Amino acid sequence: MLQGIIKKGKALTIDVPAPQVGKGMILIKVIFSCISAGTELSGLARSKKPLIQRAWEQPDKVKKVLDILRDEGFTVAYAKVKNKLESGTPIGYSISGIVIAVGDGISRFQPGDKVAAAGVGYAHHAEFVTVPENLVVKLPEEVSFEEASTVALGGIAIQGIRRANLQLGEFGVVFGAGILGLLTIQMLIASGIRTAVIDIDSRRLDIAKELGAELVINSNDENNVEKILNWSDGYGADAVIFTASTQQNEPLSQCFRMTRKKGKVVLVGVSGPEIKREDIYSKELDFLISTSYGPGRYDTNYEEKGVDYPYAYVRWTENRNMKEYLRLIHSKHVKLDTLIEKTYPIEQIADAFECLSSQTPRPLIVLLQYGNPEEKPLLPNTSQQAIHVNTNYTKKSVIHVAVIGTGGFATNMHLPNLARLKDKYSIYATMDRSAQQAKFVAEQYQAKYTTTNLDEILNDNQVDLVLITTRHDSHAEYCLKALQAGKHVFVEKPLAITQEELDKIKDFYAQGGTSKPVLFVGFNRRFSKYLTEIKKHTDKRINPLLIHYRMNAGLLPSDHWVFETGGRIIGEACHIIDTISFLTKSPIESVSVESITPTTDRYSPTDNKIVLLKYQDGSVACFEYFSVGSTEFGKEYMEVHFDGKTLVMDDYKSLKGYGLKINAIQTRTSQKGHFEELLALHDSITGKNPNWPIPLPELLQTTEITFLIK
Repeated sequence: MLQGIIKKGKALTIDVPAPQVGKGMILIKVIFSCISAGTELSGLARSKKPLIQRAWEQPDKVKKVLDILRDEGFTVAYAKVKNKLESGTPIGYSISGIVIAVGDGISRFQPGDKVAAAGVGYAHHAEFVTVPENLVVKLPEEVSFEEASTVALGGIAIQGIRRANLQLGEFGVVFGAGILGLLTIQMLIASGIRTAVIDIDSRRLDIAKELGAELVINSNDENNVEKILNWSDGYGADAVIFTASTQQNEPLSQCFRMTRKKGKVVLVGVSGPEIKREDIYSKELDFLISTSYGPGRYDTNYEEKGVDYPYAYVRWTENRNMKEYLRLIHSKHVKLDTLIEKTYPIEQIADAFECLSSQTPRPLIVLLQYGNPEEKPLLPNTSQQAIHVNTNYTKKSVIHVAVIGTGGFATNMHLPNLARLKDKYSIYATMDRSAQQAKFVAEQYQAKYTTTNLDEILNDNQVDLVLITTRHDSHAEYCLKALQAGKHVFVEKPLAITQEELDKIKDFYAQGGTSKPVLFVGFNRRFSKYLTEIKKHTDKRINPLLIHYRMNAGLLPSDHWVFETGGRIIGEACHIIDTISFLTKSPIESVSVESITPTTDRYSPTDNKIVLLKYQDGSVACFEYFSVGSTEFGKEYMEVHFDGKTLVMDDYKSLKGYGLKINAIQTRTSQKGHFEELLALHDSITGKNPNWPIPLPELLQTTEITFLIK
């Protein structure tokens, strides 16, 4: 399918695989999408700027890169920055189209429904999109696809009005007669609000007058503050809705000065950062921010999981705002025929952006079109989802790897390491929910193809190894399917997040029959040079080990996705259990766990635990996994005590021995074995080592212990 992106200051159309419909999602054949002139042109302009200038403007991101450089080294930091700059950014967040498939759990929509949808990250400029249920609304009869494609902008305008809370007969001012301003004007008038409009563009002011504005003011020609005061009987506006986009401070200051005592100013657009206290203090003004389409925006539970807010308590959600906007179009209270001024086919997205950037006067609304709506929108042919990007691939003697999930960890760690081992691995195919990202990675590493369809990979006889780096809740499912297809599997931790999932994998290996593929889980610590050196000495011990391990994990927000996909003990503390078990070489006999009891909700007992492990050989290990610690403190630390000897490993950056002679190791960055684990896996897959890198019983034990202590 065709999709629009911005990259290095240009708007481009690229060919990527169509998305697959998932649980709680709706697959839509897009008919029209609406370009947001403000947001998307700003993104386009930002992508043109030299890296140094962008760094100067975004010092917080520079600090993140410097932190990565310090902790993980130049290679990882460079890979992350390069991936961000080179991959391009999907754009668009407002579309209309026809439903062609729905995922599990969807009951309000069915194939054939005419719909509009919104959402950054979902409603892209693309031929096909998948969107969560709460970001989709049905089209009323007689509302065209062209009109409906502006649904996100309409939702934004409505939410600004709701924040202003104006009543019948009050004075409302719209500062800025762009798209949002002209939509806001029509809604205010429909609500019985006396409406004035301020702008510097006489053409747009003429349109505002035609739409019914009572007063229009060109601030280049008139004193807009005095004009509004005179118009409002000397009191000032009851509310000003700021829909302009500017880096200057004066326009917002004018809004404060033209507002009555105890009135409101609502920021919908963009203003300069400085606010004068004298503008707002004496009047006791309310300065309000309007967040996008309304309640639910940026709430993962609402947008991604489909959990609606109770109607009685949250009357207007973003979905209900979008639905109301379409009703206003249907009732002719909002008219778009004079606002939609240009339409381009998706293939000409560069021309569309050029028109918005340079044409004078600039068009108000520009749409992208994706075929004739009268044509039957067919589901993409999933048997032909692979987009070939390079036909010259490595010989079969090298292991062909299909990468499932091309997010940050895969692109910053595994893919560069695989590329370094080109005599052992070939990155053969990529798959990701983000087709644009998967294609970028495929091109970067000269993979044969990219896809969004797992079956495409599992049915490909050329694929030897499947590397799974998706979110944790999909690991077990993808792993089992790949194993059943006869593929070797490298699945990032965790292997599974429930006992039921793990039992299915156990059953696969318990069944008789032909030889089974290798299963490897990314417990990389045991392959690091630090653990290799430690184990040389612990293997010679006479008495059991006493081990203390600390992981200062850092605080994550309570709505982070990891808490919805098994939690941090299953997802990360598994590393600690595997590392300790690797050293003891013994099954775990008993487990004891204690969690903190927080005083406030900032910290959770689920990721602040002390765990005591007793092994059958008599060894004892205590580990602490916590988020209450300082970020300035090191992340991982281990002490190993035995036979009057002590080994101390600090953050995989240094190793010291006490009471024994060791090869002391010190590295500038943490060396946690990610590169070495690929070497071990290659030896097993090729038969050079007849044993697995990590025996199956150890993989299962580590995973099951995390279920006990989570």
